[in-house]
Amino acid sequence: MNQQEVEAFVAAMDNVQREDGYGYAMYFVGDDHMVPFVSIADSDNEYDSVSNLNREGVYRINIGVGRKTFEALFGEKDDEGIDYTALDVFLPHPEYAKQHFICILNPAGENEVLTKQYIREAHDLAAGRVERKGHT
Repeated sequence: MNQQEVEAFVAAMDNVQREDGYGYAMYFVGDDHMVPFVSIADSDNEYDSVSNLNREGVYRINIGVGRKTFEALFGEKDDEGIDYTALDVFLPHPEYAKQHFICILNPAGENEVLTKQYIREAHDLAAGRVERKGHT
């Protein structure tokens, strides 16, 4: 799954809006642009270079999943020794793991299926927040 395919998958979901900023394509549900449910980066910037995204064709998907999913993936694992440059591996997000964000660089094979599953979960969570707040 390449970056364009991921972007098309996310954009096709219900009530999704895209905003570009800080080197990221950020995806929100409705007009509540507080926290994206998914963001995609394909290059390093002055705030984020931990994944070495300046490599040819490398991109990172950041996904805001639920607590249960996050804990099932990582348990109580600490951030020490994590290789954020590894391709096709789900990792706790380098900055937003406490908010249950995960990330993966260039998902392939079975991880493409899981990536889509996690994106759907993140979209559902964001849609629920929007609905509770009364946004559209």
